[in-house]
Amino acid sequence: MAVKNHKKRIVLLDAHAIIHRAYHALPDFVSSTGEPTGALYGVCTMLLRIGAELRPDYVISCYDLPKPTFRHVAYENYKAGRQKAEDGLVVQLQTSRDIFDAFDIPIYEKSGFEADDILGTIVEQLRDDTEVEIIIASGDMDTMQLIEGNKVQVYTLKKGIHDTILYNQKAVEERFGFAPNQIPDYKGLAGDTSDNIIGIKGIGTKTATNIISTYGSIENLYKNIQKDNFGFQGMTPRIKQLLVDGQEDALFSKTLATIRRDAPIVFTYPKIPWIETLSEEKVLAVITRFEFKSLTGRVTQLKGVYAGTVSPSLYTKTSSSKKTTTEENTEVLTRIEMKQLQVLCWLLNADKTNPKREDILEVAQTTTLNEAKKVLESRVMADTVLAQLYTHMEQPLLEAVERMYQVGVSLDTAYLQKLEISFTKTLETETKTIYKLAGKEFNINSPKQLSEVLFGDLKLELKGIKKTSTGARSTNIETLEKLKDAHEIVPHIMVYRELEKMQNTYIMSLPKMVHEDNKVHSDFIQTGAATGRFSSENPNMQNIPVVLEEGKNIRRAFVAGTGKIFLAFDYSQIDLRCAAILSNDSQLQAIFLHNKDAHTSVAAEVFGVKEEAVTPEMRRAAKVINFGIVYGMGVSALKDGLGGSREEAQTFYDAYKNSFRELMNYLEQVKISAKNKGYTETLYGRRRPMPLLRSALPFLRAQGERMAINAPIQGTTADIMRFALVDVYTALRQNGYTDKAELVLQIHDELILEVDESLVHEVSALVIGCMEGVLEKYASLEIMTSAHVPLRVNIKKGYTLGDLS
Repeated sequence: MAVKNHKKRIVLLDAHAIIHRAYHALPDFVSSTGEPTGALYGVCTMLLRIGAELRPDYVISCYDLPKPTFRHVAYENYKAGRQKAEDGLVVQLQTSRDIFDAFDIPIYEKSGFEADDILGTIVEQLRDDTEVEIIIASGDMDTMQLIEGNKVQVYTLKKGIHDTILYNQKAVEERFGFAPNQIPDYKGLAGDTSDNIIGIKGIGTKTATNIISTYGSIENLYKNIQKDNFGFQGMTPRIKQLLVDGQEDALFSKTLATIRRDAPIVFTYPKIPWIETLSEEKVLAVITRFEFKSLTGRVTQLKGVYAGTVSPSLYTKTSSSKKTTTEENTEVLTRIEMKQLQVLCWLLNADKTNPKREDILEVAQTTTLNEAKKVLESRVMADTVLAQLYTHMEQPLLEAVERMYQVGVSLDTAYLQKLEISFTKTLETETKTIYKLAGKEFNINSPKQLSEVLFGDLKLELKGIKKTSTGARSTNIETLEKLKDAHEIVPHIMVYRELEKMQNTYIMSLPKMVHEDNKVHSDFIQTGAATGRFSSENPNMQNIPVVLEEGKNIRRAFVAGTGKIFLAFDYSQIDLRCAAILSNDSQLQAIFLHNKDAHTSVAAEVFGVKEEAVTPEMRRAAKVINFGIVYGMGVSALKDGLGGSREEAQTFYDAYKNSFRELMNYLEQVKISAKNKGYTETLYGRRRPMPLLRSALPFLRAQGERMAINAPIQGTTADIMRFALVDVYTALRQNGYTDKAELVLQIHDELILEVDESLVHEVSALVIGCMEGVLEKYASLEIMTSAHVPLRVNIKKGYTLGDLS
């Protein structure tokens, strides 16, 4: 979006809005010391993008101050719906000033006024300057009311921190149907939930738009409301009465929504244009401080963009995948070569999942991929542990995973067409039921409208309910789970959401992904998760739901070829077995050595009964505890999982702790070790960075501890599966089964093969032997002393994937 300079151009930054937007887009961004940096990265990215695309003469930053404004004085509930700023955001709001200082950008602020009012005041003071062009950069749509023709425009984020758009007056009118200066009138009628501006209750967005289009302003509306010819599109006697009764609320809400232009500040132009005062040294210093290495090249090129010696299209993030002509001649990589580079990069930094070109260059600290390959390969092979992982696991995996992609899975598109009809009918039924229980029709897919129904109309209550970044009460799945017993509408909403998600994600999309061979070829990503698990895309085969029967029906669209059958080999309770291996807990190991069911045995220990006396409910509780403990679950989370009181959860937790002392001691030692080293390790030495453990913020350290507890266990599980995949792939080829028995999918703890029906027995024995023999075969690669427990594999077979569920 390059914009040519004709006049003197000034960019006004709505710092508060940009920081908020970046924080919520990148909430888990942290430095190696555990300092939250997502919002700061967003600010740096935005400044560099603005420099490259807009090339301003001057850049000014406007801040909110953490004190009540005149709006709070006038209306104590102003922004009352907003959730208290999280600690990580507060820290970055303070630290962000260091970034503006490094970029030599003046800051304007005033107690009692919001950043919007400072922006509005500067715009007003420059109104008579015919030689200036003003662009307001913000993540907040409120600033659009300041737009005036092409003189004052708004450069804002469409989504995330990379997708931007520039609005002038015409663009606002096309989007909203009214002029920028009418936005306060619109909010005066429709309200604004993000700022808790009430508007007139019962006047929706469509009605408000029709009123503004007809009368232009709230004041003109009320001048005409008692006239005989009063009317507008969609007006009813009820709407008219709402307007009459709500006149005071409408005018007051408009006042709250109107950006002030008279803040007690005096704006003066900086003496020297921004790009001339910008110190590359200072900017690089702050970039280095926050570890934003990927931005280094963009900093050094910024002045070249201004001078016209560097093209903005090669500079900005959206075009970063493009190469110069020289690079194109030297960086023609095959699919496997690129994946090999990704693996090398990921082994050195597991947080760089599915790394892109810029990630690889950042880790390698090179400018081309060919150079990066030499550097990364050298670093991996120089590390004995990583070299073993690369040689014995990751490199042979490349071929096996690529073969899975090439083989693919057949899809019955005719069956999916019939399923679409069935889903549509079920969704219609659920929709009618939800409308009946709500007492009205509304957009179920709108979080805002759903929140109003649940917490406004139905008055459901939930202590400690989370709120969204806009301050609205959340209707996410975690909230609905807690509310499901509060009203019968909630389970229907949960079913509706799940069905619609499955229809859009799979039923409607899968047929578009079929290749000429009538198969889908999912791309399994070896570097897809920091834990070591695979991810997949086009389509994502990891997340097809199996809880609802409808999910199983979608899986039935994946069919085995003629004369073939699917065989699914699933590791039994593999995470708990890995916990027993890593912790050397004799009690937990004994359960597996005697081939017992872990959940039943743990239930007997925790509840103090014999195993034959364990009820299904006891086993369910033990399952929650088993997985909760190894995933770092505390007593409060355990209480939610069990569904009882905190006292009961504490009793279960203490009983588990007493029964499996060695396991609990191991988990504590993992946290200490990870904090000291800065990373966790699996049984085979694969490392995962744990920067959060060194954070100065307690809530981030607690999050890091939960991750550290789980990482070695889940990572070892993933390593075992990766070795198993390699061995199964190799064994099939060595025994002449190519084309007769092929690996087609890897989903969680399961390998799925498509096999000639005549070979089911012998292939099953071969695969089980490979999978159960991993620990013994790769014992020499282990980096810690461990007592092995046996691995066990379950097998299922069927002619569709649904038959394996």
